[in-house]
Amino acid sequence: MNYEEALNWIHGLYRFGSNLGLERITKLMEMLGNPQHKFRSIHVAGTNGKGSTSAFLAKILEAEGYRVGLYTSPYIEAFTNRMAINGKDISKDHLVKLVSEVKGAVEELAASPIGQPTEFEVVTALAFTYFAQSAPDWVVVEVGLGGRLDATNVVSPEATIITNIALDHTDRLGNSIAAIAAEKAGIIKPGIPVVTGAQKEEALKVIRQVAEGKQAPMYTLDVDFTQQVTALTLDGLRFDYSGLQHQLRDLQVKLLGRHQARNASLAIAARELLPMPFNEQAVREGLAQTQWPGRLEVFSREPLVLVDGAHNPDGVLALRAALEELLQGRKLRLVLGILGDKAVDEIIGVIVPLATAEVIVTTPNNPRAADPHLLAEMVKRYSRNVPVRVIEIIPDAVAEAVAATKAGEALCVSGSLYTISEAREILKKLYPQQA
Repeated sequence: MNYEEALNWIHGLYRFGSNLGLERITKLMEMLGNPQHKFRSIHVAGTNGKGSTSAFLAKILEAEGYRVGLYTSPYIEAFTNRMAINGKDISKDHLVKLVSEVKGAVEELAASPIGQPTEFEVVTALAFTYFAQSAPDWVVVEVGLGGRLDATNVVSPEATIITNIALDHTDRLGNSIAAIAAEKAGIIKPGIPVVTGAQKEEALKVIRQVAEGKQAPMYTLDVDFTQQVTALTLDGLRFDYSGLQHQLRDLQVKLLGRHQARNASLAIAARELLPMPFNEQAVREGLAQTQWPGRLEVFSREPLVLVDGAHNPDGVLALRAALEELLQGRKLRLVLGILGDKAVDEIIGVIVPLATAEVIVTTPNNPRAADPHLLAEMVKRYSRNVPVRVIEIIPDAVAEAVAATKAGEALCVSGSLYTISEAREILKKLYPQQA
């Protein structure tokens, strides 16, 4: 088996769909020797910000000298991005080896009464087997979808993080903030501390009830620890952190947007709760070194060209707030490609009015992509007479948008992680200094 064959086998499992539940993954873990119990972990859930928060925490621990695994989804550039140690993705050869080791157990389980594991369950099994074999000191594990019934919820973490909670995946997680919060809070374990950045009281109430029921100490951003942004530029942001036990002034991060100070603060608070002496210098170094592709990622400063994977209303609100601070009078051109099962009308209602040059509608390479022509008609309702075009092929849409964006203007590509994944490939060629 080579790398392409291994990937084809993994992605071939997509046809079995997404089927939340822990029975299959629990049995699969048992068949593989319970690798999830062979490393120390921190578990991270939430609607928005969980990837950035996970990256911040992993870098902090790495700056302290630990070997740190990071499991995230989806990937932006290559499948191997999903599992890494100290910032280095799993090798293609190692992934092939893992698939060969795990494939038999997957097929045996599929033939049993328990049934076929999903693609995400198998990828999670591969990742946890990888970490068990590689013996990192810590693994930061990002939830895939929800939390309570997510395949990652077989870990036994030493701390849990729940980032902000908003409406997303309502067909799977419930159509209210309280219902979604209950799913996210499902990662809370008895006696294990949880830090949260949830802001809506209906979410906090649910998380608090779950934490109290499991006697898990709970620490809330804006209540038990706080942050204050002191500067925000295209170089990143600076902020002060007043924590559970420590006060840190003038912290720096490269990631753009005020929301990243909140994500970084969740990572710091979780680090304060881990059973090792706190290392302020490592926190500073880890935050300053953190990179997270596709989140307000700048490819050019003149004209300003950036991409952001915001794909739900709260994520797009954060994007809009950041753009309003960063644009500084520049005319804005948008390239949007959105999945049809998202809150499309809300998303475009937030971001499209910010466009003052043009909106180009394109199509993510995903069967769930919104029809671009229908999307364009929706965009016109919010575009304030700004021109709206459909260019279905993402590389063509990005290339034309770049060509049309003059010095002193700005271009933002957004709407879906699938959109920006393709967009980044052409932008790296157009702006190789960023690659």
